Amino acid sequence: MFSDHAVRGNEYKLVRKTTSLRSVAIAARAGNAAYRGDPSSYDGLIRMMARAYGVDAALIKAVMHAESAFNPYATSRKGASGLMQLMPTTAARYGARDIYDPVQNVRAAVKYLKDLIERYNNKTLLVLAAYNAGETAVAQYKGVPPYQETRRYIKKVLKYKRRYAVTF
Repeated sequence: MFSDHAVRGNEYKLVRKTTSLRSVAIAARAGNAAYRGDPSSYDGLIRMMARAYGVDAALIKAVMHAESAFNPYATSRKGASGLMQLMPTTAARYGARDIYDPVQNVRAAVKYLKDLIERYNNKTLLVLAAYNAGETAVAQYKGVPPYQETRRYIKKVLKYKRRYAVTF
């Protein structure tokens, strides 16, 4: 169902909000694997992006899991969207025009992760802190910021990364 206003009721679930009719058709394809949020449905995309940009596939999948639980239409209260929960400015900076398109979202996020890995000399804690809290917060605190959310996020991603290391 497409609507221009909020729909109330337990029988409805918001899948995607958009202001562009061009990309609304993606939401209509509810039968495809991307819609279901099946973790393994993104493994091929993850492997491709990992090879293309030299980023650990287990790290990519762990971030994806922590950020969206494999829901390509996830949107946070702060405006981060898609599988890798990119902010619109970050998505645009790394070339994603449709933040909900899994390929564009993951490609932009992996490019961003690659930049963070280079910036922080492959120090995963700092990379994850910057991905979650922002590079400004990491610079301000000269390390992992003392935010509970960020510390929980880092632990969660590292746990998932260990789990996915056997897959990739």
